[in-house]
Amino acid sequence: MHQETIKNNHSDNQIQLVSFTVGEELFAVDILSVQEINRMLELTKVPQSPDGIEGVINLRGRIIPVLDLRVQFKIPPSPHDEHTRIIVVEVQGNTIGFIVDSVHEVLRISYSVIEPAPQMGTSIDSSYVSGVAKLDENLLILLDLERLLSLEALDKLSDMQRTAA
Repeated sequence: MHQETIKNNHSDNQIQLVSFTVGEELFAVDILSVQEINRMLELTKVPQSPDGIEGVINLRGRIIPVLDLRVQFKIPPSPHDEHTRIIVVEVQGNTIGFIVDSVHEVLRISYSVIEPAPQMGTSIDSSYVSGVAKLDENLLILLDLERLLSLEALDKLSDMQRTAA
């Protein structure tokens, strides 16, 4: 999401973000994209799923594909535990779940502390990053959900949802 779009969604020159970890990194997404956060649910595997898609969940009658951000970010796998969560978001009209290692908190930060994405410094592809913010000793990586999933992947997810339903 571009800065102008984000600013239109929030007031007082601040943005509300949901923060979470994947591996050793601290990430955040715009709270307006988040529909809900769930404990780890049992996933149903779907043959020929796009890379990174762990399966689908049935969430109150809705079939939702679930993407493991560790796979997407090329972080070594780790067993799910009591802190693992599925963040359900809306991306370009598609509802998708993201598996994260843990969810931290909802943050309200000023746009003035958000800097453009660096070209290097983390193992994460910088094209997925809309900006970074320094919070005390932590670096918060703001994810651009629209760039995280290509249009091709979104089309495959839509097909997968129709097939699984």
